[in-house]
Parts: sequence; structure tokens; C-alpha cells
Amino acid sequence: MTIAAQTSSSSNRSLTKWDDALLLITMALLAGCGLIYEYLLSHYAGRVLGALEAAIYTMIGIMIVSMGLGAFAARKIRCAFTGFAVLELIVAICGASAIMITAAIIGFTAEFPEYLSQTFALPPDTLPNGGVMHQLQTASTYLPYLWGTILGLMIGMEIPLIARVRQALSDEHLLHNAGTIYGADYIGAGIGAAIWVSVMLAMDIELAASLTASVNLLAGFVFLFRFRKRIRHFPWLLLGHILASILLIMLARFGPDWQQGFNNLLYKDKVVYAKSTRFQQLTFTQRLRGNSLPAVDSLYINGRLQFSSEDEHIYHAFLVHPTMSASARHDKVLIVGGGDGLALKQVFKWHPKHVVLMDLDKGLIDAFAGKDPKMPHFLNQQLLTLNGNSLNDPRVSIKYNDAFNGVDELIREQQKFDVIIVDLPDPSHPDLNKLYSDIFYLKLKQLLSGDGAITIQSTSPYHAKNAFISVGKTLQLAGFKVEQYHHNVPSFGEWGWTIGTIMGKDALTRLQSVQQFPIDEHWLTPALTRAAFEFPGNFYDDNKNVKANVLGSLQLYRYHLAAWKDELGVDPSMTGN
Repeated sequence: MTIAAQTSSSSNRSLTKWDDALLLITMALLAGCGLIYEYLLSHYAGRVLGALEAAIYTMIGIMIVSMGLGAFAARKIRCAFTGFAVLELIVAICGASAIMITAAIIGFTAEFPEYLSQTFALPPDTLPNGGVMHQLQTASTYLPYLWGTILGLMIGMEIPLIARVRQALSDEHLLHNAGTIYGADYIGAGIGAAIWVSVMLAMDIELAASLTASVNLLAGFVFLFRFRKRIRHFPWLLLGHILASILLIMLARFGPDWQQGFNNLLYKDKVVYAKSTRFQQLTFTQRLRGNSLPAVDSLYINGRLQFSSEDEHIYHAFLVHPTMSASARHDKVLIVGGGDGLALKQVFKWHPKHVVLMDLDKGLIDAFAGKDPKMPHFLNQQLLTLNGNSLNDPRVSIKYNDAFNGVDELIREQQKFDVIIVDLPDPSHPDLNKLYSDIFYLKLKQLLSGDGAITIQSTSPYHAKNAFISVGKTLQLAGFKVEQYHHNVPSFGEWGWTIGTIMGKDALTRLQSVQQFPIDEHWLTPALTRAAFEFPGNFYDDNKNVKANVLGSLQLYRYHLAAWKDELGVDPSMTGN
């Protein structure tokens, strides 16, 4: 039926207020679903695949362009009523299964080389990871963007089709047809964003996708029955909606476990527990070693290795003990980040009177404090042993806050700390970049005692040299006397830290006179600490060309991105810390 025929057949009736309300409410609901699909796909790319956090910006751009193309393509649909019913059926199926299919393909491309190796007894050095296999693995990580394009095209068709349906139901030309529908669309998108932030952000991603798709399917059902006389092939479309309902019920019930199983194929060690918090995806793996050796436990956040129990003591010893030793006192300590409690465990060796730990993610801290009821008991006990149950020590006060704004509260309270330890993820995202800026360090300077010391984890001086140097120059710009040091952490490779003082001698000079750490520490020695401050003779030759990270410049983020991706061909989001 053509548009003209539709209009003619409806000439004996006008658009009722109930039909109009139904169409506008439908448009608002679908707009909310469309926005949630954007978030879901970029959320999956960022959290599970370890893609660049800029994925959300890329996804939004792709979907906006695709929606525009979809709006043009909607002109080719002859019957708006039938077209809309078919469209919602397809959107529901694609929206519910996109992430599941993506996880399956990525998981199998990651596992297939190992399968071939075991099947044909190939030696380790001939594992088929290069060539075509590498290209397939790389291409599979772009699948979320392909789904974004497909869903964007279909979502873009919704507004033109609803507009044509409203017009076809009216006796006269609707003067504000487009404006009314766009108004419903914008309001619905706002509601969708609110639902995402308040409800779905911490929900299992496949369950969230299935629930969102169910709204599309429900809208299709209602539309199908209300306008069944105008819809072609009604019985077949009804059957399709029923079958799609069964699919969505299965995905909502079993999908989270299926998807997690596919995600687990990305890790070499066995995944023993995974959880999604409001801010990040936590994945715990374990490798059994036999011969009465303890198992190796590892934590991945958004697909990136954060620590391995095999060598985390190296990283945290270098993070904590030089700082504590360089400070005149150790009574009051501030840890920014460090929600796993591992740095806190090292700090308690110095017997502080009070420690403030500031971390954004309560879900992470609960996991390491033995307060996650869903975590397997054996893992719970191993993590408490690993961090010495430090997060439950009465001397620690935990503040759940974004560090950039959270330290303002400490400044208003006029608090002072003898030692400040900044154990934050690498600046692989523009939002993290501000926590490595001159303004943030100026804030921390107000909190540090004049004879105290501060240390910042500073990424790899080997893989990200300019980023490493930039951290030091930024801390220096904030008024600190700065030294930098490095050491090899097997899980990460060469890693670096930046240490600063405000008054008196710099940290290295203070450490020169230390012959023995006054603590129970059997691995790190003062001599090994001082050796860590040595760099190759030409390491700082290009120092004058490296810029400090002024707030708003994103300078450090660019250095980090360039070093890990452009120079080495490595995705920065796949690195540790």
C-alpha cells in the first residue's frame, strides 16, 4: 500500500488522542533504547575487550551518522505500518544478540590457535598467532562498531516511519508532526540515559541488552495488534515476535553465563570470578602450579592486568617503601587509589597511626575486603591473605570518591599527611589524565607535610618514556623536588615511579644515608632502592622537548597513547596498571 492509499483509506477518521499518545510514548521508549544500545556496545568494547576508552566517543559518532543514513533509507519503505513492525522485530533480535555474537567470535578467534596447537601437537614457538589469524583476531575487536552501524541504521528509520504513521492516521496535514516526534525522542533519550546510569551500569551487560531489546519487542507487539488491519503478513510477523520473545527469555536467563564463558576464553589462566561494578569490569584468574606451590592469582580490570600475586610485592614495595623511608614521619598516610589493599599492606609495615584510602569503586574494595557475598570462598580467603586483610584494619579510613574532587574535602578539613602514595591506573583515558595534572598535584601539595614525601606510579619508562618523564616534569611544575626511579616487574616489564618532596633535601639524598629499613622487609633493600634511581646515560637527553601535563592539555594522555600504540603497535588499554 502506498502512502497516498494509506491516507485515502484513513480519510474517514482522524488521529485519536489515544493513538497519538501511543505513538509518542512508543517513540520516547525507543529513543531511550537507542541510547542504551550505544552505551552497551561502547561499554562492552571498553570493559571486556580492553579497547581504548575513546570507544564511547567513536560509537556515538558512528551511530549518529548511521541514524542519519537510516532516516534517508526509510523513504524506500513503502508501507510505514508494516515497515515499523518489521523494524522493531529486527532491532530487538540484533540488540539482544549483538554482544553475545561478538563475544563468541572474539572468544573463538582467541582460542583457536591454542586448539590447533593441541590438536596437532605443535611446539610453543609455532603457535599460529600471526598472519591471517592475527588479522582475524584484530578484525573481531571491531565487531561492536559494526553492530553500532547496523543498529544505528535501523534506529534512524524509526522517527520517519512513526511520522508517516501519524500522518496516515490523520485527516489533515500535521503541521508540527516532526517537531512533536523529535520532542518525544529527546525526552525518551534523556530517560534512557538516566536508566543506564542509575540501574544498568552495574548490571550484567547481556541481561541489560536483553531487557532493552524486550522494550523494542513489546513496542512491536503493541503496534502489531493496534494496527493489525493495516499491516501486511500479520500472522508471520506475530510468529516472528513470539519466537523473538522466546529468544530474549533465553538470553536473559542463560545469556550472562554464556557471554562470560566466551569472555573467559580471552584469558590464559582460568577465570574463577568476574563481576561488574558501577565503574569497571573485574576479572579474577587463577593458575595452579602444583608441587605444593601456591596458586597464582591475577586481577584484570576492563581486560587489563592490574597485578599478579606472583610479583605484586615487587611493584608495591617500590611504590611504598622509598616514600616512607624518605619521609621524616609515618604517622599519617594518604593512599589515592589502591583499592586492592596491597599498597596498604606495605604501608602498615611502618606502623602508621592513621591511613586514609580514597578510591572511587566500592565494588572493588568490597571484593578485597571480604565483603562480596557472591565471591567464591576460596578466592575470598586468598585475597584476604594476599593483602593481609589490610582494608579491615581499624587504622584505615576509606573514602569513596573521585580523587580529583575528593581531595578537596581533605583540604577543607585542613588535614596534613606525612606520606602520600598515588596508585592510580595509567592515563589511558582523558578522565584519568586530570589525575596526573599540575592542578591535582598542587592539591596534593597542600595536603603534604613540609618534611613528607609523595610517590606516584608513573607507567613504563621503557615503553612510554615521554609519558614517564612528563609525570616528573608535571610534579616539578607543581613545586616539588622530583626524582624518578624504575625496576623490572615481570608481569608488566620495566616500570617506573616518581617521588617528590617539598622542603629540605630531595628524596634520593634522604635515601643515601639509609642503611637499613626499620621494618620487616626481606625483599627490598636500601641499596637496591638507590640503584633503581639510575638510568641510562642518554635517558633524559630529550627532556627539554617533553612537556608537563597542564590541566586541560591532555598532554600526558597523548604521550601515553602515542607510546603504546603508534610506536610499538600495542593497544595502551591492554597494558597493566
